[in-house]
Amino acid sequence: MEALLGKTLFELETIAQQVGLPSYAAKQLAVWLYRKHAGSVDEMTDVSLSGRQKLKEQYVIGRTKPVKFRQSSDGTKKYLFRTASNKTIETVYIPEKRRATLCVSSQAGCKINCLFCMTGKQGFSGQLSSTEIINQILSVPESDILTNIVFMGMGEPFDNTEEVLRALEIIVSDYGFGWSPKRVTVSSVGLVSGLKRFLEKSRCHLAISLHSPFHEERRQLIPAEKSFPIATTIELLKKYDFSHQQRISFEYIVFGEFNDSKEHALATARLLRGLECRVNLIRYHAIPCVDLPSTREDRIIAFRDFLNSYGIITTIRTSRGEDISAACGMLSTAETTKPANRTLSLPMQARPHLGEH
Repeated sequence: MEALLGKTLFELETIAQQVGLPSYAAKQLAVWLYRKHAGSVDEMTDVSLSGRQKLKEQYVIGRTKPVKFRQSSDGTKKYLFRTASNKTIETVYIPEKRRATLCVSSQAGCKINCLFCMTGKQGFSGQLSSTEIINQILSVPESDILTNIVFMGMGEPFDNTEEVLRALEIIVSDYGFGWSPKRVTVSSVGLVSGLKRFLEKSRCHLAISLHSPFHEERRQLIPAEKSFPIATTIELLKKYDFSHQQRISFEYIVFGEFNDSKEHALATARLLRGLECRVNLIRYHAIPCVDLPSTREDRIIAFRDFLNSYGIITTIRTSRGEDISAACGMLSTAETTKPANRTLSLPMQARPHLGEH
């Protein structure tokens, strides 16, 4: 049976026509799915009884509950969902004073295999449908109090562009959740074809994984740098008009004595020059079998202060949920596989001699 959840208004109009419902029924279906959070077709009481019966013959809502969750001492919660193909994916709820953010996944596993990310160690298991993306938002217990959505969970969103764009349409459209695009952020390493589609179709915020301004160093961390250099991504972004308040940010995980020097801060500032953006510095969350060091507090603060002095708004993101393995892919990997025994690390020649700030 096909799921109704994750369908756009156009798709719901087609479904309504197929089962003999009037055209206005599509908006009724959308309200039940995205505003009233219906759990079954029978709950859609303003749709005719005969219409509901015909819908039930071909469609289900498509909602599924998380199968497991962990809660951190700081209030962060990690939920584990099973997909239609019986794969596991993660969704993380992050409560703050004025925000309640949900970090959603777009794939089961990931092809990108960034050195510092546990999701990549699983390999790639499949694309998530818009149904499975939207289900994460509607099926966590905190659904009604969410203020922000970030596509920063498992997977590379622009390797699953069309399903992600369909989900984004539902989130920001009047017929769907009706959220402002400013409440939604999509994170990517910078896959160009998907990035272009996103920039043409969406006004949601964009976050690009940077992690080093130097090509060879970034390639050690993110193999996709070989095909999609960060310099090329930034030149592409400079061609777009962001006067409509769409925000660009760069995520920068800081590793001790690898990418936390003054030379790195200066090169980052020069790389981003001419692009209105901000930088989020992130303390590294250690993962099993990967030998990457965390930076010292004074070095990450100095890095932040240097970029701010250069006119680039830079913040240090607060670490959340470390006691529940909140880093992407850790809970899902524990459910499905055993970590590899070999330890991965950066080659010594990739670690330059760094001066102090």
